[in-house]
Amino acid sequence: MSNIALLAPTFSGFSGIDRVVENQARQLVARGDTVDIFAFEADMEPPPDANLHIIGMPKSLFWQRVYRLLLPLDYFKNSRIAAQLRDFDIVYSHQYPMNWLAFQAKKHFKVKYIYYDYGITPPEAFSTFAERIYMRIFNSLSILTAAKADAAISISHYLHNELKKDTGLISEVVYPKIDTGRFHPGIDSSAIRQKYGIASEPLVLYVGRISPHKGIHLLIQTFLEVQKQIPGIKLLIAGKHTFADYSRRLTSMSNSSIIFAGYVPDEDMPAYYAACSVYATATLWEGFNLPLAEAQACGKPVVAFNLGPHPEVVLEGKTGYLSPTGDVRAMAAAIRSLLTDDAAREKMGKDAAEFVKEKFG
Repeated sequence: MSNIALLAPTFSGFSGIDRVVENQARQLVARGDTVDIFAFEADMEPPPDANLHIIGMPKSLFWQRVYRLLLPLDYFKNSRIAAQLRDFDIVYSHQYPMNWLAFQAKKHFKVKYIYYDYGITPPEAFSTFAERIYMRIFNSLSILTAAKADAAISISHYLHNELKKDTGLISEVVYPKIDTGRFHPGIDSSAIRQKYGIASEPLVLYVGRISPHKGIHLLIQTFLEVQKQIPGIKLLIAGKHTFADYSRRLTSMSNSSIIFAGYVPDEDMPAYYAACSVYATATLWEGFNLPLAEAQACGKPVVAFNLGPHPEVVLEGKTGYLSPTGDVRAMAAAIRSLLTDDAAREKMGKDAAEFVKEKFG
């Protein structure tokens, strides 16, 4: 039995990273380890027999980003948290700036530091100069502090290769586990369709943060292309808004067939996946893409750009389609082909559920 600390910037249902943290905590507790989760803020309860410690940070999203970047300068908080970590056997860091705290525990108290690698969004995936500058600094600090780790775990082979290139670390690849007891075909979705006034119309779903690098502007462009030939189609976008200017831009692009659901609790997500005809994402960068796998687990064919880890998560032509990155017309054609061929869509959805259960279940 080991004393293990899991460090994550947040512990929230809206974050794919945090759901990996929650699952890791469950697995460690189940094998008999003592588990403590440390996060700046949280809106989830820890798994039974795990402990949650709230570190605290500013309330404003702007100042949260600044604080995360500059945490190494907060000497008193760094010292206090490092002292709390001194009696642990292993500290897992789930993303910068927690890497810095893990490194301090390693440096001062000889605690083993394991970096959990979700990758780092490239600056060019963001739309404004300020965002790109911020991400360049964030990425540099992430790489610098990740390189201090004793060992690393990557959530895809794509990230394994990127981490080796950036830091020299040779990571173990551990795919996020999909709970096929929760995410599976045949879930009742009538309440979701009723909630948004969608009867039998074809529905395209996206799940994830409303952030520039998620390419939601490209997804909306894609949807509008599809709508020209399938007028009754709807697009449901489920996710937390984190960039106000970007959200306003998306609203200005949208019409009445595009629905912004906002943040959806994790416990409701299986029914949302079940409600859609096709799951689609135009994200410009991912380390794994948890919703892409969850949608397939629910028996839904998927459409995404052919980038990063997506060839590991989707079987091209069998469980979904991977379009050239940024090619809105190709993505629109893939969605349209699925919506106009019921037999192909159902077969692909069945194959998708079986694939996820075998590879990620």
